[in-house]
Amino acid sequence: MKKIALIAAASSFALALAACGDADDASEDAMADNVEMPADAAMADAPDPAADAVDDDAEEATQDAEAAIEQTAETAADAAEATVADVEAAAATASETPAN
Repeated sequence: MKKIALIAAASSFALALAACGDADDASEDAMADNVEMPADAAMADAPDPAADAVDDDAEEATQDAEAAIEQTAETAADAAEATVADVEAAAATASETPAN
């Protein structure tokens, strides 16, 4: 049983050493004409579609917000005019009624 364990350990150590070894032939394949260019250089001429979409969305959101603000201001102005009319009517009624 000890012999089998010793043979198994020796073979696993041999495989571990073989897996950690280095090979010099891999560096011969990496020549300047077949190495990929860096990502920055590859994407230098590509347009950025996401930035255009964000700009369009931001402009649309700004227009929507401005329209909502304008609508709110108009509603507030209408409410203020109605309040002034009510106050004037109440003042006119109070001035017509004689005091006791």
